[in-house]
Amino acid sequence: MGQKVHPIGFRLGINKERQARWYADDRMFAIFLLEDLRIRGLIRARLADAGVPRVDIERSTNQIGLTIHAAKPGIVIGKGGAKVEDLRKTLEALTGKKVRITISEVRQPEREAALIAQSIADQLVRRVAFRRAMKQAVARAMRFGAKGIRVQVAGRLGGSEMSRREWEREGRVPLHTLRADIDFGQAEAHTTFGIIGVKVWVYKGDVVPGGPVPELVAPPAPAPRREPRGAPEAAVREAVPAVAEEEEVPIPEGPAIFEPDEGEDGASAETR
Repeated sequence: MGQKVHPIGFRLGINKERQARWYADDRMFAIFLLEDLRIRGLIRARLADAGVPRVDIERSTNQIGLTIHAAKPGIVIGKGGAKVEDLRKTLEALTGKKVRITISEVRQPEREAALIAQSIADQLVRRVAFRRAMKQAVARAMRFGAKGIRVQVAGRLGGSEMSRREWEREGRVPLHTLRADIDFGQAEAHTTFGIIGVKVWVYKGDVVPGGPVPELVAPPAPAPRREPRGAPEAAVREAVPAVAEEEEVPIPEGPAIFEPDEGEDGASAETR
C-alpha cells in the first residue's frame, strides 16, 4: 500500500514553520499538548464564522501567546474589541495562565487549503452536489493565483450506500518537491447519512531558503565559425586583393655597364 506523508510535516524547517513553538520535558509535554488541542478547539468553535485556518501558540514561563490567522478579523475583534477580550478571559480561565492574543489577517482566503476544505464541507452539509462544490473551489483558487490545486472527498457521496472517493485537480501539485510551497487542509462534513471527509492541497509556487528561485540562464551564443586552414581558392581571392601585374621595362641596346656598389662612406666594394 502507498505510504502517505503529511505535506506540511514533510516540509518543516524548509519552507514551513511549526504551529506550536515551545519546549517541555517528558512530564509536562502531554499536559501542554492536550492544552493546545483544547485552545484550538475552543477558538475554532467560537470563531467558526471568521474563517480561522491556523492558530500559532508560543509559551513562556507563565504566559501563552496566541496568533490567530483569520480571513475576517473584524469578527474576531468585535465591537470595540469586546469579543477578543471575552475570548482572552475564557482562555485564561481554561489554562490558568496569562494569555496574549495577536490577530493576523489572511490576505487571500481563496488560496488557503483549510478554508477551502471547510467551505466544501459546509456545502456538503447543505446537500450541494459534491462535484459542483469541488469544481467551484478549484476554479476560484486558480483564478486567485494558485499554481495548482487538488480536492478530494471520500464517504457516502450523494447518499449512496457504498462509500467511494472522488477528486478534482487542476494545475501542478508536486508533492515530492521539497521546495514547493504546498498548503494542506482537511475538514469533515457531518451529514445525515454519515461523515464525508474533505482534503485539499494547494500549490502556491516554489520557495528557496535564502532568496527567490533562480531563473534559468539562457545558453551563451555560439562562437563565430572559423574558416578551415585549407580555405577554398575563391575565398582567398576575396580576402587578398589582386596585385597589379608589373609592366615590362625596356632594356636599352648596347653593352651592359655595371657600376660597383658604394658603401655608406662612399668607398667602392673593390677598395673595401
